[in-house]
Amino acid sequence: MSDVMSAIIDALAVRLDEPAGDLEARLAADGHELPIDSVFIAEILTDIEAKYRIKISADAEAARSARSVRAFAETVHRVITESL
Repeated sequence: MSDVMSAIIDALAVRLDEPAGDLEARLAADGHELPIDSVFIAEILTDIEAKYRIKISADAEAARSARSVRAFAETVHRVITESL
């Protein structure tokens, strides 16, 4: 799952114009909460779906997972695993 977490942090860092390492340290200190709005979440979701060639359903579980990097990575990892 670390690859998925890294991909999410990288996509987020690009959008926030912040080095990925700095963002990762900040997220670790702040409890991995996503410091972004719903527009960024949709953009990152699009990036991740394209990178891993998956489709994440827009359901309640996906909405809840968008609150933190860790939860989002777990959801993406689950979808990747199920699609294999």
